[in-house]
Amino acid sequence: MQRLTGKIAIVTGAGQGIGEAIARRFSTEGARVVIAELDSSRGEAIAESLRSAGAEAIAIPTNVANANSVDEMMAETVSQFGPPDILVNNAGIAVFGDPLSITDADWQRCMSVDLDGAWFCCRAALPHMLAKGHGAIINIASNHSFQIIRNTFPYPIAKHGLLGLTRSLALEYADRGVIVNAISPGYIDTPLNRKFFDEDPDPQARAKVEAKQPVGRLGKPEEIAAVAAMLASDEARFIVGANIVVDGGVTIRMYE
Repeated sequence: MQRLTGKIAIVTGAGQGIGEAIARRFSTEGARVVIAELDSSRGEAIAESLRSAGAEAIAIPTNVANANSVDEMMAETVSQFGPPDILVNNAGIAVFGDPLSITDADWQRCMSVDLDGAWFCCRAALPHMLAKGHGAIINIASNHSFQIIRNTFPYPIAKHGLLGLTRSLALEYADRGVIVNAISPGYIDTPLNRKFFDEDPDPQARAKVEAKQPVGRLGKPEEIAAVAAMLASDEARFIVGANIVVDGGVTIRMYE
């Protein structure tokens, strides 16, 4: 089933992990995909892979923390493909530290990508979607957006803010045809997390994390992509301002 045929979709941070999986899923659903990626070589490699599979895809180097870069990406998208129908704000970074030890630069780096970047992209996409009277925005949040773990400051603050952005924009624009929702992934088996485990001096680091998951494993990027494809489709037009949690059940359990 190709639920996104004829749609133009922008996916930020689509050079690897969840973003890559979403871009690939969207392409199989018939969308023309824009890989908005900070790492230009990685972004182009993904776009070329999609084109080799018969999809329409382009890569546009994008720093979501820079409003000018986002505006240039949007202009290039419109020039090459047309106004976007779908925006997935996936680009993000994890900044963890002690609240009284992190620097102003650490704080700003986290907020500029995880929260400001999503807003810059929404701000650039919304006029085009409103002109069409139709659009879908999906913000990739985290289970940190509604639960707190020690020693992860200030990342959860940015992700809590991203849910606020999602809900605020959802109410502003639902009656004008633009549907805004969020997905909150749990622990997903991404290249960045695999690197984290590989660098951990504890050889059982991954096994210990997996043991805490009710399903006994990490999530797959493709499992997030499947939900994103649904939210991007016309099947989800009555889902407004929702936060769909895809975390294997880890946040519904009490401490054990």
